[in-house]
Amino acid sequence: MFLISIFAITMVLYLDKFLFMAEMIVNRGVSFVEIMLMMIYLSPAFLAITIPMSVLMASVVTFNQLSANNEWVAMKACNLSFLQLMKPVLFFSLVGYLAANVVMFWALPWGNQSYKVLVYDIIKNRANVDIKPNVFNRDFKDLILLVKKRHQNSLLEGVFIADTSNDGNSQIITAKQGVIFPNRETLKIQLKLSNGTIHKLSNDGGDYRTLNFDRYDMNLGLPDTERLEKKALAGNRELSLAQTKEKIMALKKNGIATSKLEVELSKKFSIPFTCLLFAFLGAPLGIKSSRSGKSGSFGVAVFVIVIYYVGFILTQNLGRIGAIHSYTSVWIPNIILTVVVVYVVYKMQKELPFKFTEACIGFMTTAVEFCKKLFGKVKN
Repeated sequence: MFLISIFAITMVLYLDKFLFMAEMIVNRGVSFVEIMLMMIYLSPAFLAITIPMSVLMASVVTFNQLSANNEWVAMKACNLSFLQLMKPVLFFSLVGYLAANVVMFWALPWGNQSYKVLVYDIIKNRANVDIKPNVFNRDFKDLILLVKKRHQNSLLEGVFIADTSNDGNSQIITAKQGVIFPNRETLKIQLKLSNGTIHKLSNDGGDYRTLNFDRYDMNLGLPDTERLEKKALAGNRELSLAQTKEKIMALKKNGIATSKLEVELSKKFSIPFTCLLFAFLGAPLGIKSSRSGKSGSFGVAVFVIVIYYVGFILTQNLGRIGAIHSYTSVWIPNIILTVVVVYVVYKMQKELPFKFTEACIGFMTTAVEFCKKLFGKVKN
């Protein structure tokens, strides 16, 4: 059930990327191999979310079936306590915890960075292919580019550029030669010009200046570069643990706020810890929702996941803007969940009734049954 849940939930998360991938195939001629590489590179970002979810799903469904088939009653008749039955759950949760740690500390930085580089290469290749001699090129943001001759090694001759990127001032740049230079460190495309002149004219036409240069470097931005970088998960998530700490220290020396980086650093530890909590929470929820069957246990798991991640996103965003302590922001849902887990495990161990929890589970299962009947009528 754990592996099935990972696969199913990951495929659902991929739906958000399929439209973007289809666009890349149609508009940029991306190959099937590149699409598969994109999916591989994106997988760690999704697994960081789906592993804790799948731990909860597996725990809830497993104990739901144990209770529904009266195996739970048989175990109690053999004088097995709830905590004794939790030993396999502990082992299972530790496996999920270790897997989540591998994803957060190694796979996620590697996947995000590799995805950014792959998308960058696609942008760069498009830029090189579309620059044709004696044809106005409008692919670059706020630029019109014209070259007299283009060599196979990306050397351009007779370069003419109309640049409108500066608000209030436009400029014409001419150069004898130019070279398209990819910078993998900054993931930017640079145009290195040599032996040319810059003609600057203000909007009101009252100020005209010329500037001769031996070398002039320009960053070329494609119209949708910003959107592609967002799709590539650009930001701090591609940084390793050591890189994140180094960046935080560097920013603090310059007096720059580091709350966003501190939240990302804390997430590397808080998200895997959720696996331990979800595993122990799932067992009582599965037992108490046994009367509603698999659909009821699934509905309970989904409800818990939604509540948890809504709270997680809320506290995470508050931590990023500095409204609450950045390091502890993403741990607040885990602290609340720990209290809930201790409460329900204590009740199960002592075999004490907890009416509030049963009432909540009953409400959720009733909602699931209502939705099943409603959609069943719609299909008919």
